[in-house]
Amino acid sequence: MLHCPPKLARTIAYSGFVLASALVPALAADPTGDWRVADGVAHVRIAQCNGNMWGAVAWEKTPGGKDKHNPDPAKQSRPTLGMPILIDMKKKAGTDAWEGQVYNAKDGQLYSSTIKPIGSDKLEIQGCVLGFLCDGETWTRVGPPIPASATNSMAKGTAPKGAPPSTSQAAPQTPKTTGSASPAPAAPAPSSKQQSGQKQAATSQSGDVVGDICLLPDVARFTH
Repeated sequence: MLHCPPKLARTIAYSGFVLASALVPALAADPTGDWRVADGVAHVRIAQCNGNMWGAVAWEKTPGGKDKHNPDPAKQSRPTLGMPILIDMKKKAGTDAWEGQVYNAKDGQLYSSTIKPIGSDKLEIQGCVLGFLCDGETWTRVGPPIPASATNSMAKGTAPKGAPPSTSQAAPQTPKTTGSASPAPAAPAPSSKQQSGQKQAATSQSGDVVGDICLLPDVARFTH
């Protein structure tokens, strides 16, 4: 049986501890994904949209909510499902936290807010959201992190617990060509009517009515 000298063993153990310590923050500091609010009335999907974090309601326990307290009369009939509530949150230098604004549908007002991952499955929120969050609370992860992409497309593999399953995937990448091979001719772009039909078909198959929050109209008009 081989024995490791005590000094070498301590060196190996210390190196392993340092490596593990270096890896944990990198894995933990990711606020993207689906999160269940403290009292379970909603799931909030957070994604990186054009470099900053945005969050929208991805599932609600009681369907059919409306943004009736919005000061803009034109928005008072919009559904709370899919509504952005974490607005343009920017990374704070030197910390694993993001700060921006949060929309509180209970009074139709915007407030300053900060989000900070705690470990890999908790998210600390400061601010007021939809009446279920004021002064701060901790959310629990129910969906995996969402990798950023050039098109801000979803890359989820697991549906949020308690919410309808989702099969949405990141948009396929165009294969690279090499040598003198000519790429296949590009298919004609679908019309707006065809795009709408495709979106409805994808929604009916996946059961996820929100999908990529970066493509929601109220988010896309600020980030694209």
